[in-house]
Amino acid sequence: MLTGKRLLSIVKFRGVRDIYRHVTTSWSPVGAAFNARQHKKLDLCEKNVGLFGVPALTSPGGFEIVQERALKETERLVERACNSPPGPLTVQTFDQLSDNLCKVADLADFIKVAHPDPAYRDAAEKTCVKIGTVVEKLNTNVDLFKSLKNLLDNKDIFATLDPETRRVAELFMFDFEISGIHLNEEKRKKAVSLNVHLLDLNNEFLIGSHLPNKIEKRVIPDHIHHHFTVDGSYIQIGGLHADCPDDLVREAAYKIFLYPNANLMQCLDELLVCRNELAQLVGYDSFAHRALKSTMMKTPENVMQFLTLLTERLSERTAKDFEMMREMKRKLNPKKAELMPWDHPYLSGVIRAERYNIEPSLYSPYMSLGSCMEGLNNLFTQLLGVSFQAQQPQKGEVWNEDVRKLAVVHEEEGLLGYIYCDFFHRPDKPHQDCHFTIRGGRLMESGEYQLPVVVIMLSLPHPSKTAPTLLTPSMMENLFHEMGHAMHSMLGRTRYQHVAGTRCATDFAEVPSILMEYFATDFRVVSQFARHYQTGQPLPKSLVARLCESKKFCGAADTQLQVFYSALDQIYHSKSQDRSTTDIMKEMQEKFYSLPYVPNTAWQLRFSHLIGYGAKYYSYLMSRAVASMVWKQCFVKDPFDREMGERYRREILAHGGGMEPRLMVQGMLQTCPSLKDFVDALVSDLNLDFETFIMDSES
Repeated sequence: MLTGKRLLSIVKFRGVRDIYRHVTTSWSPVGAAFNARQHKKLDLCEKNVGLFGVPALTSPGGFEIVQERALKETERLVERACNSPPGPLTVQTFDQLSDNLCKVADLADFIKVAHPDPAYRDAAEKTCVKIGTVVEKLNTNVDLFKSLKNLLDNKDIFATLDPETRRVAELFMFDFEISGIHLNEEKRKKAVSLNVHLLDLNNEFLIGSHLPNKIEKRVIPDHIHHHFTVDGSYIQIGGLHADCPDDLVREAAYKIFLYPNANLMQCLDELLVCRNELAQLVGYDSFAHRALKSTMMKTPENVMQFLTLLTERLSERTAKDFEMMREMKRKLNPKKAELMPWDHPYLSGVIRAERYNIEPSLYSPYMSLGSCMEGLNNLFTQLLGVSFQAQQPQKGEVWNEDVRKLAVVHEEEGLLGYIYCDFFHRPDKPHQDCHFTIRGGRLMESGEYQLPVVVIMLSLPHPSKTAPTLLTPSMMENLFHEMGHAMHSMLGRTRYQHVAGTRCATDFAEVPSILMEYFATDFRVVSQFARHYQTGQPLPKSLVARLCESKKFCGAADTQLQVFYSALDQIYHSKSQDRSTTDIMKEMQEKFYSLPYVPNTAWQLRFSHLIGYGAKYYSYLMSRAVASMVWKQCFVKDPFDREMGERYRREILAHGGGMEPRLMVQGMLQTCPSLKDFVDALVSDLNLDFETFIMDSES
């Protein structure tokens, strides 16, 4: 680990005023780095250091080189793990084995979706497949399993291990057990077969869930054809068009896009049966029981209790929200006033905009990308003693010239890690906001700390000739959200990369990122950086207040929609059902979401989160509840409270997944919350009077 302060090279921009003639605000180096186009002098003699500084990755062929090196090192580590006596070295070796493969697989997993060059994407994809195959073999390696089991079965030696090491050992064992390695040979072969089949089904469902549906043009009224993609005599509909003001467009999109596909329906049925069979084969009552074992909630029974209690608490407010939407629909379309599922997203937005005038163009001039990054830098400096330092990437280090590189530096501990900021839109780049771990932190055998490396991917507009990139409030909030993930990775200091940063329980992983959303909508935080890019005038307090209050309108209905999705996910992954997935959905929609089911639709076939979040879709609600409690109890009085910031790092961020999530929450809140407390936190968010809270906090 690096200690003490370390000077890093900083990119210096000599005056943004020269670039934007009408900009009157001066920026720090961090703000300037993001408010200007990145220009680098061409140096023909500069050495290509390879993607992320990996020397072999100067060309697509380099993936085969790093892959083969990793596989050779894997052989050495497997041999050491199998031949070492039970003790701390066993866990350390398993973690080194994981790290050795993850450093290649995680990097390749990012490059296969983000690199603009198809040759790099293809090479990365092949590496992902190769490493994935090796991982599957390791998960069924009986000698490796026995080595770890010998440690866990030796109670005397296991008791001498520190809590983090014991937890990591148990997590590795859980990974083995869900592969069925502890079973007899016949059952183990069956488990392997089910896992292989599941990989195919997962891929088939993911692809199918995003494919458009076709319908003959003559079926759709001529005057709405231009809203969709025309393909000869057919129209393709690839989404719900939820924001379209035309009722007929929304209705057509909903009914056609969600029209059942028999092949995909069969795929989902097989997938759910296969998951349940595998879970029962390895000793669990259902797939949900298996999936939830290492989460905060622990069991599907707890999840359903949480969702049911939340529904009860929201029922009156949800009914009022839907009545407001009905009134708005009667006002907009008196001839067809029944509230339908395709109306909810659009009408809730209309109500917010009408009541609060939250037109994004009112906010964007105050939220240049550079000012927002400056705001994040100032917040982290005050709260955690951490600052960003912009670095010029070396030749070949980044995959696009628009990517910025930040060194994250602690005022006492020195360099903590690197964040690569891939913020701007480009062709073929996924249109999503996300955080990628490229390399997890861990304590190495040398005693030094392996510094984490992450990427934040956004899809923001480029700066123009006359203005920097200007963010809407939702873009700004998403930036803060993803930076919460990044700082989780940066500030974690776990001994093992297997539990570094965001590698924690699914229903806890979003806590740091959602907490950042609270900072992003607090006027005391926003006022430090939101200023007009031309005049330098600060963002009026009333605009922030209106934005925060607007989120409460229809907030209960929006939350209830997430409850419905979460309940559906739970029931699909509970014990085998004798009903179709559509019949289950109808029942859950009636119980948890009062808008009517539309005949001949199958929304579940578009529920792609069933793959990555199977039985854990509720996690976002749970993480929001925890973040809300942390905000209200620890930061609402003073969002810059350094003492609370240090507690937050010590009790939550530092542990990654190396501690039980409930223990981290208990350490932060200094109490053990109940299910009712989590529900209360979500409900109180909808009732919070923003202006009162501001006055109370300032008094």
